[in-house]
This record gives sequence, C-alpha cells and structure tokens, in this order.
Amino acid sequence: MILSELALPAAGSGHRFDAERRWAASLALRFANRDGVTRLMQARHQGPLRVQRPFYPEGSQEACHVYVLHPPGGLVSGDALTIRAHVERGAHALLTTPAANKLYKADSQGVAWTQLTELTVEAGATLEWLPQETIAFDGSKGHQRTHIALHGDARCLGWEVMALGRPASDLPYVSGQIEQHFRLTLDGKPLWLERQPLDPAHPRFVGRWGQGGATVQATLWAVGLDDAPAAIEALREALPDNPRWAVTERHGVLLMRYLGASRNEAWALCEHAWQLLRPRWIERDAHTPRIWLT
Repeated sequence: MILSELALPAAGSGHRFDAERRWAASLALRFANRDGVTRLMQARHQGPLRVQRPFYPEGSQEACHVYVLHPPGGLVSGDALTIRAHVERGAHALLTTPAANKLYKADSQGVAWTQLTELTVEAGATLEWLPQETIAFDGSKGHQRTHIALHGDARCLGWEVMALGRPASDLPYVSGQIEQHFRLTLDGKPLWLERQPLDPAHPRFVGRWGQGGATVQATLWAVGLDDAPAAIEALREALPDNPRWAVTERHGVLLMRYLGASRNEAWALCEHAWQLLRPRWIERDAHTPRIWLT
C-alpha cells in the first residue's frame, strides 16, 4: 500500500482530498550490530518527524533505546505520517515516544489523516515497539496501518494503547471514524491479521459483542517466547484479576488485550506485562525508558 492511496478518503464519502493541505512526515531507521553494539546506522526523515540520539541505559550496548519525536504532537486532517524501522541480524532496538499521540477532530470537509508504521526484523534480531498511548479526539477521522515483518527467529514485543475521547474534560468520542489495520507476518506468511473500525455510529461500538462502550483499548503482542504457555500462566498469576483483560497465544504470537475505561489502568497493565515477559523473552530485565518518568 502506498501512502498516496492511504491519504484518500473512502470512495463515496463525498469529500475531496486537497493535496495542498497534506502535511507529510516520514522517518526511516535502520539498526545494525557492529562488534556487539547495536548502532543506529540510518535515520532519514522528512518533515516534523525525527529521533533523539540513541541511548544505552542497560549497562551494555547490545540494546539501543531510541525516542521517536513528532513535534506537532498529533495528526490533523490531511496529515500523513510514516514510520519505518529495519532491525538487522544481531541488533536489538527499543523504540518509544516521549508523549501521547493525539488524533485531532477532522476539519469541516471531513478530510482524513493517515498513519503508516512498517517494522522489519531480520532473523536473529530483536525489536521492542513501545509507544505511549494514542488519544483520539471526538470527530477524528483517519486510517492507521501497522505492518510488522519478521524473518526466521526474529523476536518482537510491542503494544498499542488507544484512548477514545477525553472523558475527564466531558468530551467523549461520539462522532468520527478511525479504521485500524494490523498485519504481523513471519517470512511473508501471516501470523495475525486484524481490521478494526472505530465508529460510534456502528452497533459494534456499543454492543457487548464488540466495543461494548469501552473508551480505552490496548493490545500487547510478543513473538519469540520459548515457553508461551508458562508465560501466560505467569501473567495470569501476577496481573490484577479483573474481566477487563485477557491473554492467549496463537500461531506463536502471545496476545494480551485490555478493554475498559482507564488509560492509566491499560498502561500499567502493559508495562507490568512487559516487565514480567522480558526476562522470559530475552533473558534480560526490563529497563524503563527515562522518558516515561518525566
């Protein structure tokens, strides 16, 4: 899928996309192992999207922590954001963000924004994709696509946390339309494919068989665990016992889901799960990025 296609509104929407209003930003990162050190070998960017210098806070230089910066802080109608990261054999990258990503209300023409994330992890490489949450404002319209391509014995752990509306300001998500696509493949074969429309006008948004009126959702995934059933039992024993989250494993992918009404609860759940899984996953304790504490 090319970005120009993603930027177009749905057929029959009655909206005309104005190319002059499109603010594109892109970032392409490449990590490689050089003499036991993961180095950021390439950081090409266009527009307001870039990274800070790499950090090595874990005592060794095997794991490279990088903060992805988007100074505008969110997406408005016509914006097109593209993030690509490639982790070569033997490298280990941890990517996160300094703050929440905001999806603002669409303009009077209902023009959509687009966000494309493409992550490639070669055999023998490790990637942690741990962005802070996304907040969708009422009336936001856009398309999110995430594609993670794994090869061989590549390892990947990541999450996505989405908060709909701003209930603390009495501004719920009651209009708008966000479509999410997620694709996780191993050597070109799909392990997990998912499409989710977030449309308050659709019955699934309030139906108990769908969103159920929940305003916050989160998904954590992990590929590369030696003993996924044991990891699942450890999560069930250690995490809070409540019906708002569940965990399972299919086709070698551990999936943990949250559906509720608290961003803080969802974030704490994901962070705690990451801390529990990381020693089992890569035999290394979790090292909290400093940016999360500021």
